[in-house]
Amino acid sequence: MFRVKRDDQVVVLSGKNRGKKGKVLRVFPAEGRLTVEGLNLVKRHLRRSQTNPQGAVISRESPLPLDRVMPVCPRCSRPVRVGFKALADGTKARICRRCEENF
Repeated sequence: MFRVKRDDQVVVLSGKNRGKKGKVLRVFPAEGRLTVEGLNLVKRHLRRSQTNPQGAVISRESPLPLDRVMPVCPRCSRPVRVGFKALADGTKARICRRCEENF
């Protein structure tokens, strides 16, 4: 089970986007990276085509390393470490280490 999942709110710990918050769009577990909405933007040049006769320069998100972000607890609204707890029905759940709230 991963500590960060899609649609989680995360805060960036280091780099040019330090301190910014965003929603996780995709997680790449094999590479240990994730894409955060509106963060780590790179410019991409598009070739001319029928749909884009002028060509264009667009900004899009680039993947960040997983160890550079920390999840934000929905209850505390602070960056927290994630723990795991076995529930009564035998499933595992992610919990906030500060307030013991389920993610």
